Amino acid sequence: MNLIAQDNGIYILKKDKQNFINFCPSRGGIITKWVNNSKSILYFDEERFLNKSLSIRGGIPILFPICGSLDKTSFFGENYLDLCQHGFARDLKWQFSLDNQKRILNLILVSNQLTKKYYPFDFKLNIQVSFEMDLLKFKIKIENHSRKNMPINFGLHPYFNISDFKNIEFVKYPLDCQNQKNNTLESSKNLFKNIANGVDLLIYSDGKTSFKDFGLNRKITLINPKPFNLSVVWSDPPRKMICLEPWLCPRNSFTNVYRNKNLLPNQMQYLEASIKVNTL
Repeated sequence: MNLIAQDNGIYILKKDKQNFINFCPSRGGIITKWVNNSKSILYFDEERFLNKSLSIRGGIPILFPICGSLDKTSFFGENYLDLCQHGFARDLKWQFSLDNQKRILNLILVSNQLTKKYYPFDFKLNIQVSFEMDLLKFKIKIENHSRKNMPINFGLHPYFNISDFKNIEFVKYPLDCQNQKNNTLESSKNLFKNIANGVDLLIYSDGKTSFKDFGLNRKITLINPKPFNLSVVWSDPPRKMICLEPWLCPRNSFTNVYRNKNLLPNQMQYLEASIKVNTL
């Protein structure tokens, strides 16, 4: 594994010329590119990335301590700022290290004065990233170093390149899913038919969700076993991309008792997810 520093805070972690990832620790630890067998798997809007006044569109942003938004303002009290969409982790500088022996990239975020303006907890977030032929793996550990219970949510937000929406077919999904645009339970098949017009849906998966791209001749599979088995599908036309995201909890999990997650003092939460690429 070779680590090469580039412009704009981006590093290349290279296995060989045909297989590498780019990541940017100073911009939320985001993976900006994954090249697998010379093919670029991820969508990434580089022009938007260079404009720091705009949110990033593309790559694999990290979502913490919430996914989506919170309906309730001043959740932790008037002395704290409101958490923004998807939390603060994707906007902060991360530490990183490389374990060459195990071929693992470690991304680390630790609570600090800035995070405590939004989130009154001491925590450590560690993400181990590894990749091999046709597979990108994530192992996540969230630690509560506070003396009180700590509510958490966590997600990854991968953007995938596609050839065209007309070439996309989703496979292996439940009959119904939650339409997050109006918070209703609807037919998954009917919503997927509308993906070219923009969708935002939540799937309670069995740990695997896939789509085929007949234009690029490949299948993308998200493997996210319990308790990380919520899968969000989002499209934003005319951008030629689809997001297929593993989440721990639904939106508003801090206020909604359904499937919310609180870590006890000194408790840890372990999560795993992988992205598999297959040729059709």
